[in-house]
Amino acid sequence: MNQYWGVDADPTAQGRLKGARPVAVLDIGSNSVRLVVYERHARSLTPLYNEKTACALGRGLAQTGKIAYENIDRALTAIQRFALVSRLMRVGTTHILATSAVREASNAKAFVDAVEEIMGGKVTVLSGAEEAHFAALGAISGMPGFAGVVGDLGGGSLELSSIKGGTDSTGETHELGVIRLQDDSETSPEKAQSIAKRRLKKSALLNGQGGSFCAIGGTWRSLAKVHQVLRDYPLHMVQHYEVEAADMLELCEQIVSAVASGKAYQGAELASSSRRDLVPYGAAVMIEVLKAGKFDTVVFSALGVREGYLYGLLDDEERSVDPLMQMAEQMSVLRSRSPEHANDLIEFTAGFLKVAGVTESAEELRLRKVACYLADIGWRGHPDYRGEQAVDMVAYGSATGVDHPGRAFLAEVLAVRYMGLKHKSISQDLLALSGPEMSARARLLGAAFRVAYPMSAAMPGVLPRVGFALDKGVLKLRLPPDLAFLDGEHLRGRLDQLAGLLGIKLTDVVAG
Repeated sequence: MNQYWGVDADPTAQGRLKGARPVAVLDIGSNSVRLVVYERHARSLTPLYNEKTACALGRGLAQTGKIAYENIDRALTAIQRFALVSRLMRVGTTHILATSAVREASNAKAFVDAVEEIMGGKVTVLSGAEEAHFAALGAISGMPGFAGVVGDLGGGSLELSSIKGGTDSTGETHELGVIRLQDDSETSPEKAQSIAKRRLKKSALLNGQGGSFCAIGGTWRSLAKVHQVLRDYPLHMVQHYEVEAADMLELCEQIVSAVASGKAYQGAELASSSRRDLVPYGAAVMIEVLKAGKFDTVVFSALGVREGYLYGLLDDEERSVDPLMQMAEQMSVLRSRSPEHANDLIEFTAGFLKVAGVTESAEELRLRKVACYLADIGWRGHPDYRGEQAVDMVAYGSATGVDHPGRAFLAEVLAVRYMGLKHKSISQDLLALSGPEMSARARLLGAAFRVAYPMSAAMPGVLPRVGFALDKGVLKLRLPPDLAFLDGEHLRGRLDQLAGLLGIKLTDVVAG
C-alpha cells in the first residue's frame, strides 16, 4: 500500500466523496463525551468516526455544585485521544459543544480552558434554550416532516421544544437528566417518577395536546432498543422508530415497577453497561412526559444536538435539500457502475407506470427516484449474495429522511431487482413494514428494473430509446430497429413477470 500513499500524503480513500472536508462535533455531555466526525458538512451527514466515553460529569453536581475531579480527568484523557483522531482524519473544523454539567458547575472554567488547550478551539457552552433549539433542529434534520414536541433527555437535564411547519418554538429546560434524577431520588426510580411529575408541572409545552412526541438522547435510545427486542420488531434501528404512546407507557411502567421490587427489568441485558442502570430513570421521565402531554405516538430520533447544530449552520438552500435524495445520489456516485444510468432509469420507470395506469403520490415518486439511484449499488458483490448486501446497505444504513416503512419499500425493490420475485432470503417481517400496497408497488418497480438492466448493462443511453405500450390487453416493449437484437428469451421472461404483476397475461417485444 505504501507505493500509493505515505504518511504525508492524502489518506482519503477513493470510496469517499472527492473534495469532501471532514467536519467534527465534540459533544461534552453530563453523562458522556463523544466525538463524531462526518465525511463533510452537508444536508445528509455520513459519520466517518463515532466514539464516546462515559465520564459522568454530571454525577453529584446537584449536591456539590462541582464536577468531580476524577471525572474531569477521565474526560480530558478521552478528549486528548479525540484531538488526535481529528488530526489524523484531517478534520477541517471541530465544533466543541458543552451542555448541562459544564454550564452549571462552579469549577467549569478550568475544565473548559483545558479542553480548549487540547483541542485548539473554543468551547461553546449551550444554554438550556439553545440546547432545546438544536435538539429540535436535529429532529427536523432527520425527519423533515415531523410536527409535535421534541424532548432531549441528557444526564443533567431534559430539554423540550415544539415543532410546527419545520420550525421550533422557544424551548424549555428541566432538571430531569437521568444522572441528576438518580442522585436526587437516592437511586429510586419510583421517587424519580414523582420528582419528574412535580418538575414537569411548570412546562407550558406539555399541556395534554396529544399528537407525536419525539424522544432524543442515549438513555431513551436504549429504551427504544429494549422495546424493539421485547416486541419482536424486525428492524433494530432507533432512527424514526415510531410506536403507540400507550405501548411505550406500558413498558416504562413495567421497568419502573420491576426495579422498585428489587428485580432486574426485562430487557436490561440489551442496554449497554453504561446505560443499563440509567434506563429506569429514563423510563420514569418518559411516563410523566407522556401522561402530561397525552401523546398518541412516540417517535425516536438518533439525531440530536450535534446534528442540529450543524444543520443550523447551513444556508437556507442547503437546508431545503432532501437528505434521503442527497444520500441516494451520493451512494450512486460512490457505488454504481454509472451514476448517469439512474436518470435513465427514473424516466424509464416513469414511462412504464404511465402506460400501466399506475399513479404516484409525491412521496411515492420520491421513493421511486431514490430506488433508481440505489438500484446498482450491489454490483461488486458475489452474484449469490449481492442482493442481501444491497438490501443490508439500504435497510440498515445511516440514511435519514426516511421512516421504517420507507426503508422496507426500498429494501423490497432491491431484493426483487437482484433476486427476483421469488426471493426468500430477506426477512419477510422486515419487508412487511411497508404494508401490502407499498410492498406490491416495490415488487412492480423491482420487476421493471429487471427488464431494464439486461438491455442497458447499467450504462446510460439505451433506456431513453425504448418504451412501453399497452395495446388491446398486450403489454409491449418497443425497441428501435438498431436494437432489435436485444429481443430474446431472457428479456421476454422478465417482461412476462412484470406484466403478471399487473394482471396482464400477454406481452410482446416489437421493433420499430
